[in-house]
Amino acid sequence: MPNRRILRLSGSDTDSFLQGLITNDIAGLDNGLVYAALLTPQGKYLADFFLKREGDAVLLDVAEVLADGFAKRLGMYKLRADVSIEDSGLSLQRGTGPAPEGALPDPRHPDMGWRAYTEGAESDDGTDWDAIRVRHCIPETGIELTPDSYILEAGFEALNGLDFKKGCYVGQEVTARMKHKTELRKGLRSVSVAGSAAVGTAITSGGKPAGTLFTQSNGRGIAYLRLDRVGDDMQAGDATIQLDT
Repeated sequence: MPNRRILRLSGSDTDSFLQGLITNDIAGLDNGLVYAALLTPQGKYLADFFLKREGDAVLLDVAEVLADGFAKRLGMYKLRADVSIEDSGLSLQRGTGPAPEGALPDPRHPDMGWRAYTEGAESDDGTDWDAIRVRHCIPETGIELTPDSYILEAGFEALNGLDFKKGCYVGQEVTARMKHKTELRKGLRSVSVAGSAAVGTAITSGGKPAGTLFTQSNGRGIAYLRLDRVGDDMQAGDATIQLDT
């Protein structure tokens, strides 16, 4: 099974339909890939994805595990809008080496390389993606990004995944309030990991719950932390956790 599904959205209302739903401004499609998310009305994560302009249509690159439910939800939102949602039949190729013709930079971080969509089989160039994600605290669908996630806590602003000037979208009110009226008390952070612990292992500090450890690579990891409980005595199973500075 492929890891990603590439949907094609077409029709005269495609741009306005997406603009009213997603966290980022689709005007960015004129410059390359756009990274964005779809949220619940309560501001929680439903899916993250990439968008690419393809003539009069838009390609949407989403995790295969989310694709069926995601397409169904888009269908619920479109009502009478002139938007068609279908499987493009294309596959994702990605890498960090020389980019092939038609490839575009991953907008989350330069070290995440390029993405291309072709009729060939899904492939990449063998890059250690976990190592790059851990180095830059980049969350992954279904690991750090879950239905309990808020995208500000997941670092979407630094990943070019949302635009606070674009206007309304689903979940916008909660996201804007978290940005402007509150101080984030939880969030994803890069940590050092001495020892081993499975993805999803609870982190404690002073015997109290302090978060969860996720992806790890080369003695570092991504952790979701209660920032008021970060300390020098954090543990995740048999592993010792230290916040990167």
